[in-house]
Amino acid sequence: MTTKIHALVDDRGLPLRLALTPGQAHDVTAARQLLDQAVAGSVVLGDKSYDVDWIVELVQSQGGRANIPMYANRKRNRRNFDSTLYKDRNLIERFFNRLKHLRRIATRYEKTARNFLAMICIGAARLWAKFESTA
Repeated sequence: MTTKIHALVDDRGLPLRLALTPGQAHDVTAARQLLDQAVAGSVVLGDKSYDVDWIVELVQSQGGRANIPMYANRKRNRRNFDSTLYKDRNLIERFFNRLKHLRRIATRYEKTARNFLAMICIGAARLWAKFESTA
């Protein structure tokens, strides 16, 4: 019954990729699935839980740039963190708030992960349609 929703959004806060993991799993477990072939030439913003070397290397190998704050106890420092750019990370928070306006997702009516992910995809499609109809 506990699941985490992971999302990759664009610069407008619209979802590009979605994934579910068990609630007890770490956030990094879905990172490879979300970032695979999706970040060419872009900047990836993430919170401190994504501060692992393989994520930064994955993003850089695809031609992107990782802007992730470092843990305080990190031994190898990266010097390319931009705190002003990091403020745009609120786009993902706004996406989740819009998604949770759908009662079926917020209250987790679906019992299986497959059906829950399907409802999340429907909600994401609804957000895309709403954005495209007003643009």
